Amino acid sequence: MNRIKTVWPFRLFPALIATLWVCACQTTTEPLATGYDYQPLEKGNYWIYDVTEQQFSLNGSSTTKTYQLRETITGTVADPATGDPTGGILYRIERYRRLNDSQDWVPDSVSSFRIANSQLIKNENNRSFVKLVFPVVDRFEWNGNAFNSAGEDLYQVKNTGIPYRVLNQTFPETATIFQQNDSTLVSQDKRLEVYARQVGLIYKEKVQLQFCSSTPACVGKAQIDYGIRQYIRLRSYGK
Repeated sequence: MNRIKTVWPFRLFPALIATLWVCACQTTTEPLATGYDYQPLEKGNYWIYDVTEQQFSLNGSSTTKTYQLRETITGTVADPATGDPTGGILYRIERYRRLNDSQDWVPDSVSSFRIANSQLIKNENNRSFVKLVFPVVDRFEWNGNAFNSAGEDLYQVKNTGIPYRVLNQTFPETATIFQQNDSTLVSQDKRLEVYARQVGLIYKEKVQLQFCSSTPACVGKAQIDYGIRQYIRLRSYGK
């Protein structure tokens, strides 16, 4: 007669404990895996930036400005409509501006962050832009204008996990979002943002130029008719 071998419950305990331990580890590392820390969202967080801006006019003149910006998360508002599984939170961001360290901060504008369906959405000047998509995966593309009425604008994340140096600081793990990188004989449109883990936005570049095309002699010579060059670099941050 064949006997059925019985496995007693206590023999299953080691495997059960190991399974629970693995599950616990996965749960504790999940926030890091999502990439939400590429833009920390917590009341009191602030970022100070140095800005260099060069504007070109059709009359041939150009002006260069340097100033500082400070962005601070000043409060939160419950917003279930965001679709955020954590409950839906809108983070209010107050921006201040000054020329240099010797001046007082002057109110500039108000914007907001929210997370909806694993997307970081920033509302600026009453227009919403998808800044990041979580998890942050290299070469992933999305429509940055998905929540506004402008036409499709494909963003792509590159150089994920690569160190990036801004001013006198090196950030060990960053991701670069190329919002546009297009150059022709008559125009240039280059927009990108760099985010660092546990910090947020550390660098922003916007170059939108229209080159001379009125005569054959100036085409292809990168002679600027009008446009802007703007560089925003993180100076300090904290809470």
